Amino acid sequence: MAKVLEFKLPDLGEGLTEAEIVRWLVEVGDVVAVDQPVVEVETAKAMVEVPCPYGGVVTARFGEEGAELPVGAPLLTVAVGSAEPVTGPAASGESAGGGAQDESSGNVLVGYGTGAPAARRRRVRPAAISATPASPASAPAPVPAPAPVSAATAPVATAARVAPEAQATTAVPGPSAALVPAEASALSLAEAQGPVAVISPLVRKLARQHGLDLRHVAGTGRDGLILRTDVECAIKAAGEEPAAGAAPAAAPEPAPSAERIPLRGVRGAVAEKLSRSRREIPDATCWVDADATELMAARAAMNAAGGSAAGPKVSVLALLARICTAALARFPELNSTVDADAREIVRLPGVHLGFAAQTERGLVVPVVRDAHTRNAESIGAEIARLTQAARDGKLTPAQLTGGTFTLNNYGVFGVDGSTPIINHPEAAMLGVGRIMPKPWVYEGELAVRQVVQLSLTFDHRVCDGGTAGGFLRYVADCVEQPAVLLRTL
Repeated sequence: MAKVLEFKLPDLGEGLTEAEIVRWLVEVGDVVAVDQPVVEVETAKAMVEVPCPYGGVVTARFGEEGAELPVGAPLLTVAVGSAEPVTGPAASGESAGGGAQDESSGNVLVGYGTGAPAARRRRVRPAAISATPASPASAPAPVPAPAPVSAATAPVATAARVAPEAQATTAVPGPSAALVPAEASALSLAEAQGPVAVISPLVRKLARQHGLDLRHVAGTGRDGLILRTDVECAIKAAGEEPAAGAAPAAAPEPAPSAERIPLRGVRGAVAEKLSRSRREIPDATCWVDADATELMAARAAMNAAGGSAAGPKVSVLALLARICTAALARFPELNSTVDADAREIVRLPGVHLGFAAQTERGLVVPVVRDAHTRNAESIGAEIARLTQAARDGKLTPAQLTGGTFTLNNYGVFGVDGSTPIINHPEAAMLGVGRIMPKPWVYEGELAVRQVVQLSLTFDHRVCDGGTAGGFLRYVADCVEQPAVLLRTL
């Protein structure tokens, strides 16, 4: 006898209490495997795929794409214990995790799955959704509320169900052996049209506001992703097309209204963290120009030494990161945080180096764990891996938190200097401008050298200007004379 189990939005960790549905990965009637991703959600930390711990047939989905759900709200229901869907609504009334050991992994946190490859998705024919005919007089019964959660779902918080009007299509038995007409047409339409390459809920909202069908918009982003500029261009083009047979009207154009963009998701998290940093941290900034000619020559020699068989090229950012770890070993005051409640400075034993990365979804700061134990090549490989994950929107909350010091390479935007805001609750951030040819006095003569501006923003509670200046001067010395690093390697 099949059982209908309810899967709720799990505890996503890192204090996250809600998530926005970006894209459903399954439809009602699909057969899903244990730990198969079923929905893609966006939190204040990252965009993640949520795996379902049950295997069976999807009988209902809750929440439309773009809807925001609290942790503990229902996501979907799955009929387990049979390859065919149940013939009636949740007759057993068992809660998630009760009596389904063979169909459940017991994993309810994002990123905690069996690691096995997901089974190929297959669809159950709508005609087979109701295998047992029901009496014409019988009415569809609602799915009973699940019993108290068991140990398998202990981390999931309790939350109220979403309103019925927010629920998606649900398989409901009726007099015939098919879906109810509205649901059957919705499924047919979804199958005929296919998915839309849109990630941002703001893009979907903008299209809905202007009555624009995204399936007729060509995306210019990676892999055909539809960007906001694509939607705006399509809206403008639609507005310029005159209606057939309509005479031109000389009506005055309405005054443009201000656009309001919700501060949520990644943008909201960045806004909150930066505002808190400004409120709580008394920061100060010092900077210095450094001759990076020798550093660039050393990098070229490193990359040419082993030829193509030497592995990935060592980047300038990787060398600067290695210099930072050496400088923090000499000046540990800057690898610390402040416990304001206890009125204590907490010096941290290891360096977890964050680096700023710009993506289509905004600025994120991935963290290279245990950077103090890595060489330049290892740091560079990890930076490349995390950067690609950031661009693909696949960073997990754990990869975006726990940093102790941040390296900000704003030179990639073509600027020379900046006074960055400290990434709370860290104590300092090193900024790197662009490296460019400039006139420089070298060995008593004027010459053209590769010059870079370095800036250090630091929490004045953890140290004074002497310590901050010593740290920055050591970094500049390593940039100008890479051989200085040999003392600490």
